[in-house]
Amino acid sequence: MRAILKLAGILILLIILATASLFGYLTLTEYNPADSEEIPITGTADKTPAPGDSLKLVSWNIGYGALGDNADFFMDGGTHVFTADTDRVLQNMDEIMSELKAETPDVILLQEVDLDSARSHHIDETEMVCTVFNNMQSTYSCNYRAKFVPFPWPPLRKIDSGLLTLSSYSIQSARRLQLPCPFTWPVRIANLKRCLSVNRIPLSGSDKELVVINLHLEAYDSGQGKIAQTRQLANILKAEMNSGNYVIAGGDFNQTFSGID
Repeated sequence: MRAILKLAGILILLIILATASLFGYLTLTEYNPADSEEIPITGTADKTPAPGDSLKLVSWNIGYGALGDNADFFMDGGTHVFTADTDRVLQNMDEIMSELKAETPDVILLQEVDLDSARSHHIDETEMVCTVFNNMQSTYSCNYRAKFVPFPWPPLRKIDSGLLTLSSYSIQSARRLQLPCPFTWPVRIANLKRCLSVNRIPLSGSDKELVVINLHLEAYDSGQGKIAQTRQLANILKAEMNSGNYVIAGGDFNQTFSGID
């Protein structure tokens, strides 16, 4: 009996040490972006819009290429954590890009685009999209980076994902603006760090700009985070409008709007 109790005590101690080590590692490696960061601009685009021009913009949360019609995702009440094998992710991404090409948009705002995540089998989806749309400029803003996500079971493991913006117009500058995070430690360390991707496009014959904002607002908090994030977005939109700029905010708002079915 004493030997059994001793063994049980050792096992409990090992579990405690392993858990403490995991949370210590995740805390040390937590993604902590600055409130405002410059975003690199890649690719080339030779078009410049002018006041009075029309443009076509497409926004799409692509679900990291793994939330197709076969998915039964646990965060939506299902049972699956990993919802697509490698071949299905590649198939989904090909279909997504075919749909985007058929729309012939001037600007594309994509959310949940994985750069290097276990859930999408470490496929660089940003490279796939930018290779297909090689006549557009692009910016990428990370909003979810964790060395290891320890939940649910099996765990999600590594995630590196974000917002991808593509433009057939020349982007002059782009910045990542951090949004309020409603979560505290330890939930915060393996959770999204949501942001706004603010892309500035000069206008021909004007000193004003077209400001295009890509976003993915809070989904899984009690509501206070979504309110704070929406308020920050509204303040930025008002400031740009007051400056005389044209401004478009598009993306996954994770909310419904009055008057909309």
